Amino acid sequence: MVNASLTAASDMAKAPPDLHRQSPGRALGHGSADRGNARPLPASRNLSQISTYGSIQICQMIRSIIAMREDIVMALFKRALGPVERFRNALKSKQAERQKLADRLELAESVLAENRVAAERLAMAGASHAQLERAEAKLRSVEDRARTLRAALGEVDEQIVLTERGLAEAIAQQDRELVADRIEALATAIDLAVPGFVSGAAGLVDAVAEGAVTVVEATRFRTSVEEVRREVLSAADLVCWELRTLAARTRVGNANIAVPTSPEATHPPLPEVERQLIYTLNPLKWQDGDEMRTAPAFALVELPTSLLSIALRHQHVDYLNARRVQTLMHVHGSGGLQAEAYWDDSQFIDLDALADAEEAGQQADVA
Repeated sequence: MVNASLTAASDMAKAPPDLHRQSPGRALGHGSADRGNARPLPASRNLSQISTYGSIQICQMIRSIIAMREDIVMALFKRALGPVERFRNALKSKQAERQKLADRLELAESVLAENRVAAERLAMAGASHAQLERAEAKLRSVEDRARTLRAALGEVDEQIVLTERGLAEAIAQQDRELVADRIEALATAIDLAVPGFVSGAAGLVDAVAEGAVTVVEATRFRTSVEEVRREVLSAADLVCWELRTLAARTRVGNANIAVPTSPEATHPPLPEVERQLIYTLNPLKWQDGDEMRTAPAFALVELPTSLLSIALRHQHVDYLNARRVQTLMHVHGSGGLQAEAYWDDSQFIDLDALADAEEAGQQADVA
């Protein structure tokens, strides 16, 4: 009986923790059913369960330690970007975006030039209304795309200018902060050195005061040291205040910049002359009073009515509501394809000479 009890106690000690949570009846071996069905577990199986449970706990602990160390390392190495780094990153991004838009705009401009040439050829060749409509629709589509890219490129250019300005200001502020920090460090160094000077001066004064004899020269020296101590303390306070004030002014900088405003230029009004608004097909020149006027091809000009008929007859100009004029205005606009300086003087058609030659021919026919 005693041997059986010792054996049961030994089995309970070797069992895993889950076996100790059994009911008291089962643990003590009460009940005939439990007594008949109970089978002692092998010692090797108990040890394997305990080792498996411990391995799971150790793995979880290792994972938590690794995650904690990763968070600590990330917190140490991750830092907030300063204003200069933010502006530099933004400037690089904007410059890359501008390059992409510039490439797309260059491609759109080349397509636009090809469509303009095609539409101009159709208009000058007297193409049908449907052909001109299709050419204009295609030209408008390409123009809209190029206009959109041009506007986007302009916005990016403005953003780049603002970013560069912000970067320059951030760099200047960083330099001011560095100089101000050095000035404040100088003031702090003086503050830290003052107690050493005070203690040294106090030691000199105490050495004279605690002397065994009183000598006039020693007393005078002690008085001088005390006066110097007070002067140095007052000068140190003053210079530290001045240095910190200078540091504060350096951090703020000077932003009071006056921007001069230029007066608006006034243009004298043009003299009123009897003219007709017309669209040129070739570079023209004519005498307008005492002035020789010129106009490039594909431009809106006010032509004197006396020269309008001769220019229309020779196909050098056309009315604004003409179908080919509308197409040419889509291709070249209304300000002239090139500046007047582009054309050679011999290429300009003299309307006055043309009118004189036509009048001389009419007089010869009458004669």
